[in-house]
Amino acid sequence: MKKHQLTQGLTKTTTIMACLGAFISSAAAEPIKIEAAVSPTEQIRHEFADDSNRIVQMVKREGEATGSGPLAQTAVTEYGFHDVVPGMNGDATGYLVFTTSENDVAYVKWLLRAVFVPGADDKPMLLDNGVWEVVGGSGKFEGLEGAGIIHIEFVSQTDRSFILEGEMVSAQE
Repeated sequence: MKKHQLTQGLTKTTTIMACLGAFISSAAAEPIKIEAAVSPTEQIRHEFADDSNRIVQMVKREGEATGSGPLAQTAVTEYGFHDVVPGMNGDATGYLVFTTSENDVAYVKWLLRAVFVPGADDKPMLLDNGVWEVVGGSGKFEGLEGAGIIHIEFVSQTDRSFILEGEMVSAQE
C-alpha cells in the first residue's frame, strides 16, 4: 500500500509541476529574432590530406547582436567547431556568448547540420540550419530560458551571420 501511495503522490506532484511549468513558460515566453554578425579573431584549421576534402576548424569570432529580445544590442562571441566536407555536408556546434555593456552574460549552445543541394548553374547551394538553446547566464541574464532554430549565412569568406529565431522567457520577469 505504501508503494502505491508513494507512486500516486509522485505522479500528482509531477503532473502539477509539469502543468505549472507549462503555464509559466507559455505565459511569459516571447518571440525573438537575433542576428549576430561576427568576424574571426582566432582559428585553428586542418585540411585532411586524403581524398575526402574534409576541413576541421575551431574558431572564435566576435561581433554585435541586433534584433528583438533580451540579447539584442549586445557584444557576441562565437566559440565554434566546424567539421565540413565542402560541396557535400558538414556539422557544426558551439556556443554564442552574449555580453551587455554592464557585463551581464548569456550562454547559448547551438548545433547545426549543413547540406549542399544543387543550386543555380549546377553550383552547390548550402542549407545551413539547426537548433539553439540558452544554457546559462549571469547578472540580468541569470535564469534566462529559451530555444529555437538557427541559420548561418556567409557574409564573406570568413565572416558569418548567426540568425536565431525562437522564444525566450526573460530572467527579469
